[in-house]
Amino acid sequence: MSPKKKYPVHLTAQGRKTLEQFVASGQKSARAITRARILLFADAGKSDGEIIALLGVSRPTVHATRQRYADGARGRSILDRLQDAPRAGRSLKLDSRVAAKVAMLACSDPPEGSARWTLQMIADRLVTLEVIDSISHESVRSLLKKTS
Repeated sequence: MSPKKKYPVHLTAQGRKTLEQFVASGQKSARAITRARILLFADAGKSDGEIIALLGVSRPTVHATRQRYADGARGRSILDRLQDAPRAGRSLKLDSRVAAKVAMLACSDPPEGSARWTLQMIADRLVTLEVIDSISHESVRSLLKKTS
């Protein structure tokens, strides 16, 4: 007889169907798909060792997924529990909106009195247009390099 699991997984019929559809369709995060498979195997009665062998994951991954399922059973949907939590750290300053504005400026006619846009002129214009609070000419260069 196997020992009783600290975090048992008991899916409802609807929960199982939701996870099976999640795994089978569309492009998803590989981590989320692995977590869904762990829950499906755990619900099917597979031991942690069998899940580890089948999916090639570590024991802490299986344990954490079981724990997340058990802890989240009180409110969040099953698909929400598969996603990664937001990461700590500084938010991205130069997003796609800024990159698009840089490319648009670089492709437009230069200001009167100039033959072409310089990196510093683009940086200054972005601040003037209040697209961003501050940006260096080097950041403008790297954004333009990514778009070309």
